Amino acid sequence: MMEEQKVIVTIARQYGSGGKTIGQMLAEDLGIPCYSREILRMASEDSGINEMLFNQADEKLKGMHLFKAAKGAYKGKVIPPESDGFVSNDNLFNYQAKIIRELAEKESCVFIGRCADFVLKDKPNVVSVFVHAPKDYCLQRALERSSMSEREMLKFMAKTDKFRSDYYQYYTGRNWLDAQNYDLCLNSSKLGFEKCVEEIKAYIKVRFS
Repeated sequence: MMEEQKVIVTIARQYGSGGKTIGQMLAEDLGIPCYSREILRMASEDSGINEMLFNQADEKLKGMHLFKAAKGAYKGKVIPPESDGFVSNDNLFNYQAKIIRELAEKESCVFIGRCADFVLKDKPNVVSVFVHAPKDYCLQRALERSSMSEREMLKFMAKTDKFRSDYYQYYTGRNWLDAQNYDLCLNSSKLGFEKCVEEIKAYIKVRFS
């Protein structure tokens, strides 16, 4: 099936739900690339803007409370180097979006986060997935991979999901938790990772057969 036509899978996920792992497992199963933070490096190479600025923009945005001021800031175009806004947060996002669109044009692949579902919303071959799970499940998974206390982790999880939600709303004008944004919403605590992968594959098969 993957040889016949390109299929792009975008994965948005709550912290601790295992969405990134599911995306990586899916990509490995299908024999296609999986892109996450690599997008920042590629956007840096494409734009000539230091990769550190892309990482700093993420950190800077975490401290902002102005997200809801902009609705759908992404318009699909990059700002040229001679312009004042060349290294603005919005243009750094524009370059990431440019890379996502170019990769989606070239090959089947999986994208983790980075508002890829919105960036590629006009493409007919995109499957958008949201992976979620109850707080207790996410907490237990997160604690297995961290030395934080339970209280610290709960705080970190809430902060991370709030940032993802705000980031998504800022660049798309949409509510991150709205099921209407996605083709599939999967509860990883009920299915487990392997069955989540099987669900996504089954959906691809049914939809594109």
